[in-house]
Amino acid sequence: MREIVFDTETTGLDPFKGDRVVEIGAVEILNLIPTGRVFHVYIDPERDMPEEAFRVHGLSREFLSQHKKFAEITREFIDFLEDSPMVAHNAEFDVRFINAEFALQKLPPLAPARIVDTLAMARRLHPGSPASLDALCQRYGVDLSRRDKHGALLDAGLLAEVYAELRGGRQAALSLATVGRTRRAQTGDLLRARPEPLPSRLTAQEEEAHLAFVGGLKSAIWEKYLPKKQEGGEQSPSAA
Repeated sequence: MREIVFDTETTGLDPFKGDRVVEIGAVEILNLIPTGRVFHVYIDPERDMPEEAFRVHGLSREFLSQHKKFAEITREFIDFLEDSPMVAHNAEFDVRFINAEFALQKLPPLAPARIVDTLAMARRLHPGSPASLDALCQRYGVDLSRRDKHGALLDAGLLAEVYAELRGGRQAALSLATVGRTRRAQTGDLLRARPEPLPSRLTAQEEEAHLAFVGGLKSAIWEKYLPKKQEGGEQSPSAA
């Protein structure tokens, strides 16, 4: 399933008091795996940048004034979204700002049914635990070393990894492995068996203990697969 993980940076906390969107970052994922397609824009908010907001994302009024206004990027943004579900952390904040920008252009708002809030997901899965994006990255071992200040595209990329974990990271990894096998098969790079088996990590004592345990079981079906003792103490594989 195609989904869009996205984040915004703004001039403040309330679009109904004149705050505007200054950056959008969005990452396309397919069955929880990033495809490499992204949408990223800086936006001229047509107003000043409060110091509190600047300290969060580091985007100055001077820098943003060189970029397009929201109305100029709207069509490209909508085309990227298509009708896919949209994933955000504390989604109510980002969706409120996007819808306020849409309203200025008399465009319909994003439908609530297509919005997935990872903050709500995290609180359900880990009640009582910190649920910020930073905290979830630390919980799931997502690398935060690149994150000095907030950035919409960087945060969307981090959230895509966190979202896969919230949805079941092992299943996502399995999907990725399946895609990799399919691609290799399509290019003729067929999977081959390992030419030599890896050496056992069991010690002799552990192996003897295991054999003794299995030997004490009655009619264990796997007994026929265990190595049989030969004269001289050597073992030979059993016939299947």
